[in-house]
Amino acid sequence: MKLFRGFRQQLIQDKNLKKYLLYAIGEILLVMIGILLAFQVDNWNEEREKKITEIKIYKNIRDQIIGDKELIQSQIDYNNHYMVQFEFAKELILTNDRTKMDTLGIIVSKLTNYSDFDREGNIYETLVNGGQMQLLRNQRIINRVRWLEERYNYVNRMENIHYDVMMKFAAPNLTSAVNFVSAKVIDPDLVFSNEFQNLVFLLLEIMQEKEQTYNAAIKEIDEILVLIDEELKPN
Repeated sequence: MKLFRGFRQQLIQDKNLKKYLLYAIGEILLVMIGILLAFQVDNWNEEREKKITEIKIYKNIRDQIIGDKELIQSQIDYNNHYMVQFEFAKELILTNDRTKMDTLGIIVSKLTNYSDFDREGNIYETLVNGGQMQLLRNQRIINRVRWLEERYNYVNRMENIHYDVMMKFAAPNLTSAVNFVSAKVIDPDLVFSNEFQNLVFLLLEIMQEKEQTYNAAIKEIDEILVLIDEELKPN
C-alpha cells in the first residue's frame, strides 16, 4: 500500500492525467478483485461447513437405520419362529389329530407371544424440526427416509392389530383351553373347535402380513444405505 501511495503521488506531481487515470482504474480493479476473492473464500468456507454438516447428518441417519434394521431382523426371526409352530398347530387342529395333544398344548399356550418392533418413525420429523432438511441436497435420500417412516407406521399398525386380536380373542379362549403352568390342554373340544381353528388362522394371517411389512422396511433401509454410501464416498 505504501508503494502504491508513493506511485500515485509521483503521478500527481508529474501531472500525467492519462497515466493517473489508468492507475486509478487499476487500483479500483485490484480492490474489487480483493473483495471478490474475500467473498469467494467465505463462500468456499461456508460450502465446506455445509458439506461437513451434511455428511454428519447422513452418518447419523445411517447409524440409526442400521440399528433399526438389526432390530427388525430380530423381530422377523421371532415372528417366524412362532409362525412355524402355529402352522403346525393349525394342521393338528384341522386334521383333528389328538395324538399330539401335549405338543399342541405347548404351542397353543404360546399364542399370546408376538413380535413388537415398536419404533416410532421420527427421523424425517427430526430433520425438519431441527432445520437440517435444507442442508441435505440428495432429494432421493429425503424421499426414501420419508417412505421408510411410512413403513414404520404401517408396521406399528399391524403390531397393534396383532395385540388387539390377541387380547380380545386369543387370551380369553386360552384361559379356558390350556393350563399355562403345565401347558396341558384342559378342554380338547375347545382347542379342536372351528372357532379356535379360525383364531389360529387369523393370528397366522396377521403374522404373515407383519413379515411382509418387516421385509419391506428392510428393503427400504438397504436402498437408503446404498444412497448414503454414495454420498459418503471421497470425491
